[in-house]
Formats: sequence, C-alpha cells, structure tokens
Amino acid sequence: MGAGLAGLTAAVRARELGLSVAVLDQGSGDRYLCNSRYSGGILHLAFQDIANDPASLTRAMTEATGGFIKSSLAELLAQNGLRTVHWLRDQGVRFIRNPQVAWQHWVLAPPRAITGGLDWEGRGPDLALRTLLARLRTLGGEVHLDTRVERALIRDGRCAGLVARQPSGMVEFEANAVLVADGGFQANLDLMKQHVSPKPDGVLQRGSGMSRGDGLRLATELGAATTGMEAFYGHLLVREAFENPKLWPYPQVDEIACAGVVVDRAGERVADEGLGGVYLANQIAHRVDPLGCHVIFDAAIWDTQGRQSRIPANPHLLRGGATLVEAPTLAALAERIGVSAQGLERTVAAHNQAISTGQCAQLTPARSTAKHAPAPIVGAPFHAFAICAGITHTAGGLQIDERTRVLDQSGAPIAGLHAAGAAVGGIEGGPQAGYVGGLMKALVLGVVAAEQVAGERS
Repeated sequence: MGAGLAGLTAAVRARELGLSVAVLDQGSGDRYLCNSRYSGGILHLAFQDIANDPASLTRAMTEATGGFIKSSLAELLAQNGLRTVHWLRDQGVRFIRNPQVAWQHWVLAPPRAITGGLDWEGRGPDLALRTLLARLRTLGGEVHLDTRVERALIRDGRCAGLVARQPSGMVEFEANAVLVADGGFQANLDLMKQHVSPKPDGVLQRGSGMSRGDGLRLATELGAATTGMEAFYGHLLVREAFENPKLWPYPQVDEIACAGVVVDRAGERVADEGLGGVYLANQIAHRVDPLGCHVIFDAAIWDTQGRQSRIPANPHLLRGGATLVEAPTLAALAERIGVSAQGLERTVAAHNQAISTGQCAQLTPARSTAKHAPAPIVGAPFHAFAICAGITHTAGGLQIDERTRVLDQSGAPIAGLHAAGAAVGGIEGGPQAGYVGGLMKALVLGVVAAEQVAGERS
C-alpha cells in the first residue's frame, strides 16, 4: 500500500525472494507524486554516516530524539542501513558523495539544484523511484496506480488483503500479508487538527500532499496502536511561501532562526531556538496562532548564518521574491511587522545579555547552545521575516516491532499486517521532535518487511 521508496523497496525485495507482489498507489502515471520524489535524496541516520558502527548510530538516534526512539527499532536501522543502501545500489540506483560533509556520503544522484522552489524531475529521488518501478515490472510484480485503498480484508482474524477503489470500481486484492507504506497523515486536515495543530491550514505542506493517513485509518480500525502522533518532520519557511511556489520546500530559515530569536506578536520568544528548525517548526504549528511568528536577526546574522546550508536563505529567499523587512532600530522594525516594540526590545536585550554572560539557560524559555549557538542581535539594519511551519511528513504513526509487524493495543502483532516508512511511529519525534532520517526509515523497513514476510512463508 503505497509506491514511495518504502513500498517499492519492499516490493522489489519481495519479488527477489519469490513472493507475488501487487503495489497499490493512488497516484496517476509513472511519475505519480509522493514525498519520496520530492525529497532531497540524502541518506543518513540522525545526520551521521550510515557506514558508522551500529552502536554509535544507535546512540545518535537516541540522542536526537531525547530517548524517544524505540531501542529495538534504532538498532534495526543502525544494523541494516549500510547493507540496505548497498542493495539499492545493486538495483541500479546511482549515488554521489560529498566528502566534506560526513552525513552526505550517500546522496541520490543527480542532486537537486541549488535553487529555491520545487526541483524533482530528473533528480536522484525521481530516478531512484523510476529505477525501482522498472525493476519491479521486470521481475513480474504488479503495479496498480489510480488505486486508493478503502479497507482491509479479514479472513479468520488475519489481515488477508485490501479492498480498493479504481476508476472502474471496487477491487479486492487477496494476500498473505499487507504492508502499509503510504506515508503519514499530513494531508488529512482532520487528523492534523486532532494531533498536530489547532489550525492545520496555517501549516504549509512541504511535500506532495498525497499522504492522507489511509493506511493509518485502516490499521487502527483493526486495533493497531499508535505513538508520537503530535510530532512531524519539517522546517521553518517564510510565510509568503503559501502564495509563492518559489519559496518552498526551500529555502528554509532554520539557520537564521537558530542564531536569532523567534517571537510572537507580543515580541516574546516562543521556544528554544537552540534545538533546531525541526523543533521550532513543531512548536509554531502547535500554537493557537501558527501564523503569528517572526524571526528577528541583524545584518551580521543575515550575512553569516543566512549563507549557511546547501540552499542558503541569503540570497535565495530574495531571489524567490520573499520580503525581507528591514529597519534602523528594533522599535521601527517592530512597528513594520506589527509586533510590540517594548516586548521586542526587551526580548532582544535579554538575548544579547544572556550571550555575553553565558547564561542562556536562564532565559524564558531557556535557550540551549549545544546544537546551535546563538548570535547577538546588535548591528543595524535589523531584519525580520514573517514565518510559518512547513510540514514534510508526520513523525507519529503505527507501532511496529523489529519485524515490522503492526502491534495492537496490547502489544501483540496483528496477523498479516506490516508497516514501513512514514506510516510508522516510535522512531522520530518525541519531546524534541527529533529527526532520524525519513529515507533510511523507508528503505530499511521496506527491505526488512519483505524479508520477514518471505521468512514466514518459507
């Protein structure tokens, strides 16, 4: 269920192992939209080289999520990451290596251009999906597009297939096992409002908009347990990205926000900027007013942190048409963006004082410095961007065991039901909204799911 990287990886591996396979996806045409196709194509685990020893990778994932990740799943990813990527290479998928960045040693080739806006056609993730799709067809696997799953087939207490709607009507697909690999639920506004944001229409979709939580619904109707439903992977974007497609999914403003301050309409800080852009995006989405925040910084931050990252905010935001608000004083800046001048001046003064005295932990909210160092906001002109949270995929989802079997409320596996990729919870998210690596989560769990089902049949 789903023809992104998780679904196609599982399908190809299953055919290699002698299983009959049918892949169902709601998309149309061989270049159907999915988050995998929109991705940056960098394969890493918690921003570590997947070739590192499994123990260090497991520690990195545990630290990134503040201990939220299920230990057995962290170990599964760490132990199977490199051999899964080698398997992907053997299928004909090409990679390039960035030797200067440790976590970019495995990048799907060719990489996206250094520019804002969408850029997926002919890039590494697009070619990887096309390669896997062609490989599956060569191996004799079935691919059913324009097919949206509606419910599961149950036989003798076991998930024994799927019922799906096609243009010609309803079709039943009987199977010994079903893999839910249709992504998260970020495109389902009802589920988003229930779990992620009180105003989900104020959270910008950074992905394909195709993941509506169909697999999640199907599995929970069978009694499946979920975890971590409030968190997501995403980044901070300028608010104008809602109207300007040149401003999403990149450039992001994470680096600027992590150096400066993120404030509400009262001029008060809203969260710990030191925990990173993914964390900040989550905190903004959770707010009653997710469109009421600005990032505040000065010329030095704009010319330093603003030029960091592969697709830097400076100059790509301006090239894309974003509005950089500028003023000679903080009071004037506050007036131009509709923020309390008194509150903003007080917040920036406290920020600068905490940096100079080394007491960032005493700020309210506390400001951590281990991951991202703050920078003083002292040199005119002062700048601001109106920002929003951009969601790529939800981090919460179905609970699974190390064999990718979906678990029920008692912790027992639901017979015949597996899950992989962004449909799975218990790996990313948690209080820090920790990001582990969506592509590796898809690839490893897809391969393992196929091997587990094949092992059960042998």
